[in-house]
Amino acid sequence: MLRALGSLFFYGRFLRSFSALGFQRRSSEWEEFEPDFSGQRWVVTGATGGIGRTVALTANRCGATVLALARDAGKLEALREDAEHPEAVTPIPVDLASVADVRGLFGKTEIGDGTIDVLVNNVGVLLNDFSTTDEGPETSFATNLLGPFVLTGQLHEKGLLNAEGIVINVSSGGMYGTPLKLEEMNCRDEEDYDGMAAYAMHKRAQVELTRYWNDQWQGAPVAHVMHPGWVDTEGVKTALPGFRTALKGILRNAEQGADTILWLADQRPAPVEEGIWLDRELQPEHEFSFTRKTSCDAKDLARFLREHARAVIAGE
Repeated sequence: MLRALGSLFFYGRFLRSFSALGFQRRSSEWEEFEPDFSGQRWVVTGATGGIGRTVALTANRCGATVLALARDAGKLEALREDAEHPEAVTPIPVDLASVADVRGLFGKTEIGDGTIDVLVNNVGVLLNDFSTTDEGPETSFATNLLGPFVLTGQLHEKGLLNAEGIVINVSSGGMYGTPLKLEEMNCRDEEDYDGMAAYAMHKRAQVELTRYWNDQWQGAPVAHVMHPGWVDTEGVKTALPGFRTALKGILRNAEQGADTILWLADQRPAPVEEGIWLDRELQPEHEFSFTRKTSCDAKDLARFLREHARAVIAGE
């Protein structure tokens, strides 16, 4: 009962802002936007569905060469076939939940064949049922955080991120419901698992990772975090059917959800000390005081993820 009341309050609090209503209100004041990504190399994770697919296809249409990362080789090929410039889409099958798979990318010539101008860490899952990967971590933790952390870190360490480029982390408005936590993010007990809570923690962590990378890289490249609002994707249909049924008429489409990613890639604003982008505007990272109450920070988070990656590599 308390959970239901809390959800009702949360959804009511953000309805006008996160739904298509908020996008329509803000976008009515925007100037026409025609980006030119000619000559750029992009990496887009979760590129075969929803927001990621829209980003990949739009970046390709606007001139970019897109390295599309996802698990399903068939969907990757379909993405390439649907692209305006299919010769400039490179499908790369990879399981972002697997540290070994992510590290294996760097043996592929496609990844090392030039620097990356735009990295879009878009992949994300909300799982209602508990599961672990073959490597040990809880599946959504591995997908949402550990894999992208290893991918981004390896790209930077190997000099494959253009110093004048941008890393865009795709978070979620769900992060407004939790402070930063560490051990709880990688649930090890099925009885304690709460998929929605795990997803929120992972999305909060993405905000902190953005801060960490900006501190470490000093803006070369710049990192930004955004959230797309409430978008009607297959993931929402599967993980949150009740939410989708109730709000389907005002959920955003994939193009609306992808807009700020493309805008950030074009504008490349300077790093910010705090904030998360929504509809081309910087919004507060916290809407409730309790989410500021945490015993850890961005450096602790990076250390936590690094230790987990090393444990997986060592087979512990």
